[in-house]
Amino acid sequence: MEHSINNTREGGEKLPNQKELEKELSEYLSKKYGNRIKIISPFVYPQGQAQETDDVQGGGGEGEETQFDMLPEELEAFLEEFVVKQADAKAVLSTKICTHFNRIKQLKQTGDKRRTAGVGMIKNNVLMIGPTGVGKTYMIKLIAQKLGVPFIKGDATKFSETGYVGGDIEDLVRDLVNEADDDIERAENGIIYIDEIDKIASSGNIIGHDVSRTGVQRTLLKPMEETDVDLKVPHDAVSQIQAIEQYRRTGKKEKRIVNTRNILFIMSGAFGDLAEIIKKRLQKQGIGFEADVRPTEVPWEILKEVMAQDLIEYGFESEFVGRLPVVVVFDELTRDDLVEILKNPNNPVVLSKRRDFRAYGIDIKFEDDALYKIAERAAAEKTGARGLVSAIEKILIPFEKHLPSTRTLTLLVTPELVDDPGSELRAITEKPDDAGRAERFERAAEKELAEIRSFIRERTQAFRRKTGLEISERRVELIADLYLKQATDVETAVDELQAMADQIREEEASLQSKIDIRITFDPTAVDELIAESIETGHPAGPLAFNLAKKLEYGLKLVKDRAGTDEFVLNSEAVRNMEQYIDDLVKSYYRNGVYCEEQENPRSRKLQGGERENS
Repeated sequence: MEHSINNTREGGEKLPNQKELEKELSEYLSKKYGNRIKIISPFVYPQGQAQETDDVQGGGGEGEETQFDMLPEELEAFLEEFVVKQADAKAVLSTKICTHFNRIKQLKQTGDKRRTAGVGMIKNNVLMIGPTGVGKTYMIKLIAQKLGVPFIKGDATKFSETGYVGGDIEDLVRDLVNEADDDIERAENGIIYIDEIDKIASSGNIIGHDVSRTGVQRTLLKPMEETDVDLKVPHDAVSQIQAIEQYRRTGKKEKRIVNTRNILFIMSGAFGDLAEIIKKRLQKQGIGFEADVRPTEVPWEILKEVMAQDLIEYGFESEFVGRLPVVVVFDELTRDDLVEILKNPNNPVVLSKRRDFRAYGIDIKFEDDALYKIAERAAAEKTGARGLVSAIEKILIPFEKHLPSTRTLTLLVTPELVDDPGSELRAITEKPDDAGRAERFERAAEKELAEIRSFIRERTQAFRRKTGLEISERRVELIADLYLKQATDVETAVDELQAMADQIREEEASLQSKIDIRITFDPTAVDELIAESIETGHPAGPLAFNLAKKLEYGLKLVKDRAGTDEFVLNSEAVRNMEQYIDDLVKSYYRNGVYCEEQENPRSRKLQGGERENS
């Protein structure tokens, strides 16, 4: 439990109860150590049931079963929506990471408690090699988010700078527990990602132990394979206080540990000098690659020939390399790749700028030629996708600063704006209602909407599997509207559509207890309610209830006169309630339903606008 404390203890000299004590402790620790401090309440036994012996608390496979059922191709398809290029990396990471978690699930389902179960099994720890800005960290974050597993990132340079401190590596495991909201079971099935791992390779010119590099490698060996990490350590004041409170309440000392057997370790680095080592080995074997390899121009294709012996020569211990059986080499990004990134509806670079300007009520669009120019500038920086961020920021910061102070509500990024931001800003300020600029903005908006809808259509099968909803053309339009309205990625827009549909169905299920009529919303009515929710910003569930209440009187008239008590509402009921009721009543009288029902009363289910023959 995490507390922000403003309350004081009540009751004068009254002894504090558990909640009050936690509040006071949290307040004190927050002031002393910052807002990240947590007080975690252990399970409180009745005093008579307190165990006298010491106990060990850990996941150990005794908690809830890991819920994981994703297949490699499903994960790869998800990554395709977000990550440009890197086909090999997406395929390998999707396969090995899915296999890792499915294997954990399978072992837990079988319940094999034999001492030899799992002994000698090799964990699919991953080493990622590639230049900066190609999406290494981004891809792992996406995977962790999609799988729903706790994820923590560390920087290997921190370990090399602080020297050989065993607690540093184990602190990553403790941070993972914190990321898992103190759920040890979840943390034991998480991902630890360590960047710039190439910085802890031995320099090769040090006599004796290279404590800040080789020492860190050796410290990583046990956690990468399997070890128990104690959550209570002397340098952590919070864990010490938690242990004291646990002992005070239960009368027992509890050792909370995390086992790293199922924690997946993923390392990454640029490894610029590794290309020279590989080139020399290949030349000795009589294999091509005769061109010079210069540090400023690394031929990344040659790194795909990497072998364990190359990494050992680079400066890694053989035991360390052996614990990284999966090696993935990322491709360098060209200008065309950067353009493709910018044009991907899910790319965080453009989405971030859209949110920045949306915060001031300004809608921003990009022309294709402008994106090409931005990509050219980013490619010149040789920092991959990171260059896109700096290039866009340099261009748009003057507009982000000045336009909120004007009545401007739209901004179109054109090639002219990229080439000369100052002149374009003056032109927009002096002539904000320029008809030519407004027309170009509308064309860009129409093109963007068409591309988003096309992007969604190509993935309707995947979205159908994910949500269980039929993704009709109308729903493609709704997903695109959510994407643009909320300035989010397509995956999140699909999740939002599903959540709205679920809200309507939940309201539908509860309506009979609120009104004396059975009402069902057909798919067209659900879509219209979602469209109304997007337009007005009101939740979809209450909109469904309000619609039913407004129709209640008219539907009761039909029920009383025709004898039917179940109605299926369609899109017309949402768009034009009065016309819907009018048509419904007329359909009964026109087809003689009223007279027929009086002679032979029966319960009928009628669709709005239905025509029946007498």
